[in-house]
Amino acid sequence: MIKSMTGYGSADGIVEELAITIELRSVNNRFLDCNVRIPRVYTFVEDAMKAEVQKVISRGKVDIYVSIDSSKASDVKISLNEPLVEAYLSAFNTMSEKYGLKNDLSVVSMSHFPDILLVEKKAADLEAFSEGICGILRAALKEFDEMRSREGQKLEADILARLAEIERILTIVEERSPRTVAEYRARLEQRMSEVLADRSIDEGRLITEAAIFADKVAIDEETVRLRSHIEQLRDMLKSEQPMGRKLDFLVQEFNREANTIGSKCNDTELSHMVVNLKAEIEKIREQAQNIE
Repeated sequence: MIKSMTGYGSADGIVEELAITIELRSVNNRFLDCNVRIPRVYTFVEDAMKAEVQKVISRGKVDIYVSIDSSKASDVKISLNEPLVEAYLSAFNTMSEKYGLKNDLSVVSMSHFPDILLVEKKAADLEAFSEGICGILRAALKEFDEMRSREGQKLEADILARLAEIERILTIVEERSPRTVAEYRARLEQRMSEVLADRSIDEGRLITEAAIFADKVAIDEETVRLRSHIEQLRDMLKSEQPMGRKLDFLVQEFNREANTIGSKCNDTELSHMVVNLKAEIEKIREQAQNIE
């Protein structure tokens, strides 16, 4: 079962009297890039949260937003960083006197400066807090993963439809290819008749030329390999493991075989079919960019 790299999940709960809300969303990325946005005083839980993410997600750019409401917490202490306040006041007073600016500082405006207010929690609560917030994160990841799975089902259905169309085109190409050799021989025989007029045609030379042409335009090996790649892709879609990187590599093999088939086509109808074949492969490649 495939999963999309894009998804969204959220969950909330209470940990150590703190109301916590976690939201996470992800977009496509070649590797796993996890970023946690959490109030600075709680950054000690980042590593534990990233470890939880790695259990569920193998690649994608993941952003986690943690909102913490400590208004009802009884064991959270907010203190004033007095040395920093005095340093700010001194700097602003100097600025006001030196440049003749109005000093309109207020308690509210001062509180917006970094590290003016310090939020402290008891050290004994850190481990419990870390486990609690990871529990909320796991709930958000569950919702997130369910969304990715639903999106993955749509991607799988689209890819399977593309594979069926590729097989249909391949069948036409395989049926048409022997006819191009016969048509080439007929054209060659006609031209030789026109050039030689009443003189007899060397049947042996005609057979040789047709055989050389048939060898140049033979696509049996390419179509066999391409059908093998199709079956391999179908098997990959049944896997429970992340497959995005493998799928991306396999689609490159699809393109390689299609390009070789195209280079051997000296027939307009076949050339058009190969263009359609490449278009379907490209659509699968685009979808592969969304798969974990």
